[in-house]
Amino acid sequence: MTKPSAKKHKPESCSFVIFGATGDLTHRLVLPALYNLAAADLLPEKFCVVGVARKGMSSDEMRESLLAGLKKYKTRPVDDEIAKRLLECVTCIEADPSDPASFDAMAERLHKLETNRQTGGNRLFYLATPPTGFAPIAKQLGRTGMLKENGYWRRLVVEKPFGTDLASAKALNGELLSIAEEHQIYRIDHYLGKETVQNILVLRFANGMFEPIWNRNHIDHIQITVDEKLDVGHRGSFYDATGALRDMVPNHLFQLLSLVAMEPPAKFEAHAVRSAKAEVLAAIQTETEAEALKNSVRGQYQAGKSGDNDIPDYRKTEDVKPDSTTETYAALRLTIDNWRWAGVPFYLRTGKALGMKRTEVAIKFKQAPFAMFRDTPVDNLSQNYLVIAVEPNEGITLQFNTKVPGPTINIDGVEMKFRYKDYFQVEPSTGYETLIYDCMIGDNILFQRADSVEAGWQAVQPFLDAWKKAGARGLEPYKAGSEGPDAADQLIERDGRSWRKFG
Repeated sequence: MTKPSAKKHKPESCSFVIFGATGDLTHRLVLPALYNLAAADLLPEKFCVVGVARKGMSSDEMRESLLAGLKKYKTRPVDDEIAKRLLECVTCIEADPSDPASFDAMAERLHKLETNRQTGGNRLFYLATPPTGFAPIAKQLGRTGMLKENGYWRRLVVEKPFGTDLASAKALNGELLSIAEEHQIYRIDHYLGKETVQNILVLRFANGMFEPIWNRNHIDHIQITVDEKLDVGHRGSFYDATGALRDMVPNHLFQLLSLVAMEPPAKFEAHAVRSAKAEVLAAIQTETEAEALKNSVRGQYQAGKSGDNDIPDYRKTEDVKPDSTTETYAALRLTIDNWRWAGVPFYLRTGKALGMKRTEVAIKFKQAPFAMFRDTPVDNLSQNYLVIAVEPNEGITLQFNTKVPGPTINIDGVEMKFRYKDYFQVEPSTGYETLIYDCMIGDNILFQRADSVEAGWQAVQPFLDAWKKAGARGLEPYKAGSEGPDAADQLIERDGRSWRKFG
C-alpha cells in the first residue's frame, strides 16, 4: 500500500517466480492481477515470470494454459498486445521439493534467465501452493541460496491458511524464519487488497470527525460479517479438515477487526502499522473452555436453495464424512482488553451457503437519550450505524435520525451512502494488484507479521479446543439459503442487541 498521495512508480527489475503456476489460484487471481498491472504500466521494465511445475511442461504449453486462464478469469477486456508482451516473459521450470537436485538445476536456470533478461538478481517467490508445500519449498530455496540477499532483494510470498492452529502457526513461522528474515516474508491475505478495507485506515485517521468518537464512550458494539452464498462445492476434502473458523476468522475477519480496533500508529509506515495491528489482536481476551462455548455458535448447513441453486446437505458433499461435525458457520462474541474497547463487544460471523453474499463492518453507536422527545409520537429512535461495506458493493453508509416533513415531530432513520463506483472510475480488479505491486516495491504494510499471525491463532485456539471436545454437541443445523442458525441470533440477543439487517 503506497503512502498517501504517493504517485505509483514502476518497481525495480525482478524475476517473478510462481510455485503452483498450473494451479487454480494462479489462473484465477495471480495472472489476471499481473495482466492488470501490465495494462496500468506498473510492471518492471526488465521482468520475467518463471512458472514452476512438478511435471514436465514446455514454456509454450504453460503460456497457452495461462492465456486460457486469463481469458476465462479476466476482470476487464483483454488487450491481445498487452497479453502477448506479458506471456512472452513466461518461462517454465520443473522443480519438486521432494527432489533436491531439481532445485539445484532450477537455481542454475534461474541465474541464466536473469542474466539474459537483465533483471538484476531481484527475485519474488510466490507460493501459490497448498499449505503443505510452504516449508518444503522454502527449505529448498534456502538450501540452494536462492533466498540469500547480497546487493539485491529476495522475497517470499506465502498464501493463507498460515497454519491450522496456534502450534502449527508457530512451527511454520519458526521454519520460515530459520530460512529467511522477517522483512523477506510476505504473508498475503487478498482481503487487504480490497479498496474499502484499505480505506478503513483513511476513514479513521484522515478525518477529524471519526477518531474522537472511536472508543467505548460512544460505540456500543461492532459487528463483522462475512457471508457467502456458495456452498463447499468441490472442496469437500479441504473444507472438512478446516471448517469456517479456521478458514476465515484468523485471517479475513481478524484483518478487518485489527484495522477497525487498532490504536493510531505513530506514523504511516509498515513497522508502526503492523505493530498496532498485532497489539490489538494480542489484547483479545483469551477464553476459558466454558466461556468459549458460551460466546460462540457453530452451525452446519442442510439441504436448501440459495438463489436459483439447489444445495445438498453438507454431509452429502463429495469427500465429506457422513457424520462430519465440521462447522460451515461460526459466530463469536469477543472482547478486547484495553482502555479504548473495555466493555465493547465484537460480534463476528461467517458462513457458507447463506442467503446472500456480503462482507461488512457495522459500527453501532450508543443510543441517544429519548428524554426531550418523550412528549412526541416517538417510541424509539433508529439505530446509528456506520457501515463499511466490502462486498458486494464497496462503500460506506451512515445511518442517522431526521425529522419527517410535516407539522408534528415525527422522526425516521435515513442513510447517507458513499459508493466507490459512483465517485471513482476504477477498472475492475482481482484485489491482488495492490498486494503484488507492494511485494515488488518492498512495502509490507498490508502483510501479516509473525506475531500478528500467532496472536490471531491465540485468540481462536480456545474455541477450536472447546468445539473439538464437544464433538456433535452444540452443532446447530441451518437451512442452506437462510441467514444461518437461530442460535447466532440468540448469541447477540442475550446482550439486548441484534444483528444489523442487510439493505
